[in-house]
Amino acid sequence: MPLAITLHRFGLGNLRPEHRPHEAVGEGMVRVSLKAVALNYRDVLVMRGTYDPGLVLPLIPCSDGAGVIVEVGANVEDLRPGDRVCTHMVPDWQDGPLEPQMRLATLGGPEQGVLSDERALPRGAVVRIPEELAFEHAACLPVAGLAAWRALTEGHACDGRRVLLLGTGGVSMMALKIAEALGARVAVISSSDQKLARLRAMGAELTVNYRREPWAERVREWSEGGVDIVLETGGERTLNQSIDATRDGGFIALLAAPTPGPLAVNLTEVLIRQIRVHGIFVASRAELDRYVAFVARHRIAPVIDRVFNGLAAARHAFAHLVSGRHLGKVVIGIST
Repeated sequence: MPLAITLHRFGLGNLRPEHRPHEAVGEGMVRVSLKAVALNYRDVLVMRGTYDPGLVLPLIPCSDGAGVIVEVGANVEDLRPGDRVCTHMVPDWQDGPLEPQMRLATLGGPEQGVLSDERALPRGAVVRIPEELAFEHAACLPVAGLAAWRALTEGHACDGRRVLLLGTGGVSMMALKIAEALGARVAVISSSDQKLARLRAMGAELTVNYRREPWAERVREWSEGGVDIVLETGGERTLNQSIDATRDGGFIALLAAPTPGPLAVNLTEVLIRQIRVHGIFVASRAELDRYVAFVARHRIAPVIDRVFNGLAAARHAFAHLVSGRHLGKVVIGIST
């Protein structure tokens, strides 16, 4: 029987392993033997009960995995056993705009996720990956990587354009690699001098310790009046400073949901300076296909902070993610 990590009550401490019956592979579905699962902060919010307090439990958490197809159901004509795949968090979002009902079937809440050694998934929940892409790297692509890709492409990142990244989490580090491949120039802020030194070695042109320096001012000076694109992952703590750091007519990709309560945003600056603020919720399966092809073409290796071995290490992996000590993605490797 497949082993899964399940949540029966909200709280990261309530994760527990359990064997579950094999799922039927119905029409339009595939069975995937999972080899790696990447963690996102969304998973933490889901398990704490703050993402959706009405979520039905028990739940297998996590949306981002990679593995091998071992069985295909009827009417699945473009995939076969042995194909290597990564997951897509929103199975019903195949292309075009996101419709409200599509959000009701996202992996890892409200639908069952992928923190398991095997899952039966809808055809729309997987995308083929190239042979040369390691499973640990492929598992990093579906949420953090795809969100960073969409933010940068919506902002028209290209040669010479300047990009600001906040912090050293999964989205920012995926964005650093994408921006580098697109020819953009990158600034990153962090509170850790050690992390900033590593980022300079990885290609960041400007690094600022936000605990010691007025980072918006430094970024404006470096970019000669403001950056073209900001990947805003700090929410209400940083949004006004991100506005200050953006050039007139620039683009802010909003990737972190503000916490409940009043949010004082300098809308006057946004309006007068014609700054475009755009919410990013991953992207369609077709866009994930394009992003995977881009990763393969440019031989991008996502930045992974640590790979934890085995499903039994899930609590430790999440504790490491929550600690904030990581630089890049936290991954669980599954040996099956």
